Amino acid sequence: MLCHAAALSGLFLHAVGHIFGPLFVWLLKRAESPEIDAHGKESVNFQLSMLIYNAIALILCLVLIGIPLLILLWVLNTVFVIIASIQAGDGKLYRYPLTIRFLK
Repeated sequence: MLCHAAALSGLFLHAVGHIFGPLFVWLLKRAESPEIDAHGKESVNFQLSMLIYNAIALILCLVLIGIPLLILLWVLNTVFVIIASIQAGDGKLYRYPLTIRFLK
């Protein structure tokens, strides 16, 4: 659950918290169990995907469509992380939508 919830640190450390929180937890705990490894990979993959989507939305701010997209991405990121944390607490693996699978 901590792998997913660590992404909420991005609310306080905006640019780096979303990625480094889950990455740090995953790297420290992945050897303890296959479940932690799977949750960590899923969380890191989602946060890397969101970073790419935010970069694209930031570029689209030049034509003003990027501002609502950035707001939407922020809301989706927060909601999906909360859902994933709850699912992980129940012992289920949550597969984030819109995720590019970098780590397999």
